Amino acid sequence: MNGKMKTILWPGPAAVLAIFLVSMPMAQLRNSTPDGQRREEPASNLSQAQPVSDRLHIVIKKGARTLELFDGTRLVHTYKTALGFAPAGDKEIEGDGKTPEGEFYVFVKNPQSKFYLSLGLSYPNAEDAKRGLADKLISRSQYDQIIKAIRKKQIPPQNTKLGGDIYIHGGGSGQDWTWGCIALENPDIKELFDAAAVGMSVSILP
Repeated sequence: MNGKMKTILWPGPAAVLAIFLVSMPMAQLRNSTPDGQRREEPASNLSQAQPVSDRLHIVIKKGARTLELFDGTRLVHTYKTALGFAPAGDKEIEGDGKTPEGEFYVFVKNPQSKFYLSLGLSYPNAEDAKRGLADKLISRSQYDQIIKAIRKKQIPPQNTKLGGDIYIHGGGSGQDWTWGCIALENPDIKELFDAAAVGMSVSILP
């Protein structure tokens, strides 16, 4: 340090997030078919993009109802969230209203979500697939398809008994109301959506 200290003026959260938008392409995705009441997004209708960045990552703390955006080890911003209508515990089957727990990645950015904007998460993951196979909720073929998709960072099958269509989206964070997704206030998902990249990691903690 040479005995000298420098004063650094940090910009606000929105300005910090804007730094990551340079040269970040927007996926041209289209939601052409309205989804049913139980499915947050029609994942089969969405195309995928290539990963852009590996510095940004997301940590969701279910108990605290927070979503934290990190740049490496530095916390950029914390957002308030809402969860599934039965949020306690890990997601097990389709329709249980639980928000999953574990390690995931963003497989798609959807600018035409019915909940304003959304980021698709790679549920079910490998651990979910192993449990589902052991509990005879999915077949060996379905298990293999999930594992293959996870290894390639693609969309895992969304229509098994394990459930699917887990997204971070808008619509409000006042109370737990989704079918398992993570909901933010619309201005917050806009900020997060603009900063996020396909392929970025998402940790969901109890």
